[in-house]
Amino acid sequence: MKLSTKSTLLAAAVSSACLFTALPSYAEVTANAGVTSNYIWRGLTQTTNDAAVQGGIDYAHESGFYAGTWASNVNYGADDVYSYEHDMYFGFSGESNDISYDFGYLYYNYDAEANFDFAEVYGSVGMGGLSLTLSVLAHTEADEADNRDYGFGEATYVSLDYGLEVLNGSELGFHVGYHQGDFAEDFNGVVGGYADWGVSIAKDGFSFAVTGTDLDDDGADAYDNDSVKFSVGYSMDFEL
Repeated sequence: MKLSTKSTLLAAAVSSACLFTALPSYAEVTANAGVTSNYIWRGLTQTTNDAAVQGGIDYAHESGFYAGTWASNVNYGADDVYSYEHDMYFGFSGESNDISYDFGYLYYNYDAEANFDFAEVYGSVGMGGLSLTLSVLAHTEADEADNRDYGFGEATYVSLDYGLEVLNGSELGFHVGYHQGDFAEDFNGVVGGYADWGVSIAKDGFSFAVTGTDLDDDGADAYDNDSVKFSVGYSMDFEL
């Protein structure tokens, strides 16, 4: 779902379908919009290192339930059929005895011609600024090639994140993750599992990130996913 604003994919909650009726005080509908110089997902560029415009709508209830939708332009090369990514998700989050938790379902929708939509189920636990997240492949419309397995649980992404406040309200974040499985290899165009890392700082909607992977150098291409990447972005949230 791809360190960018998508990292905050579960940052609020909503559905525009709810707007036709008055919402009770214990529910919240918000929207978000942003731009980034490079859409990075799990260490890999989703826009061949070009800029992206992104945004979403979220619904959140005081019970911990949330749901939302998010979209971004994507580009995996001049000859592919991908032009957008549209995500839909729902889940439940909360906190108990200083332990936070978040689990849910996320569906990634792309151009119909791509035939590569997929979904994951995820779970996260955290304490203080530290969180551990596991995302597991749930299902996909993509066809398996011989000797490939796109079944439930056959691809996973595990990540460890730590954030803290520095410099008068700036947020400093550290991230490491590992993506593996047949579907992960085929969707990402890589061979074998790979690790990614990131360091970011954000304040008042502005963000700067440095990201990288342990992928080997396969020579010059449009992705350069084996290289360290620098990206800047701006995002804003507002109530509806």
